[in-house]
Amino acid sequence: MMKKVLVPLTLAIAIVFLFIPLFPVFSFTETRTENPDMYYVSLKEESSFQFVFTHSIHLTDVVETYRVLPTYAIRPISMSYSDVAIGMPGYAEEGQTLIYEDGIYTLYYEDTSLSDFTLYIGDVDYALNFMYRGKTYDLKHNLIRGKSYLFKIKKVSFYEKLKGEVLHGG
Repeated sequence: MMKKVLVPLTLAIAIVFLFIPLFPVFSFTETRTENPDMYYVSLKEESSFQFVFTHSIHLTDVVETYRVLPTYAIRPISMSYSDVAIGMPGYAEEGQTLIYEDGIYTLYYEDTSLSDFTLYIGDVDYALNFMYRGKTYDLKHNLIRGKSYLFKIKKVSFYEKLKGEVLHGG
């Protein structure tokens, strides 16, 4: 009698553990393909993260800072850069504040959120890093150049984690 109950119960727990999304991650999912690969970084308690890249024309660093909201939406906080002009805002729009201090422009965003965004991994030898919890993840090394990835914060199942690939940072 006990064995009849224990086997289905164990099987049900295994199925729940394998296929129910329980694990929050930063996901990078390949776009424009029939069988997209997913790469991820596990989301821990820390809610702030950054993308840091070298602007391909100015050849200076741009630092984009974000926060994870409780709903897993992405809250843009700020973008810092040293040159305005091609591709970089020289003024604030509605819901933004631009400050210039010590040679750095910082654009602050007010009360906005995104569910996701697409990130293109250009085939140029300039930095593109994801930074989280003191680690730097070199996206030019970890992802495929010339491809686009949907960046999203979501919960995935253990099975999805097994199918995906962990990004390695230093």
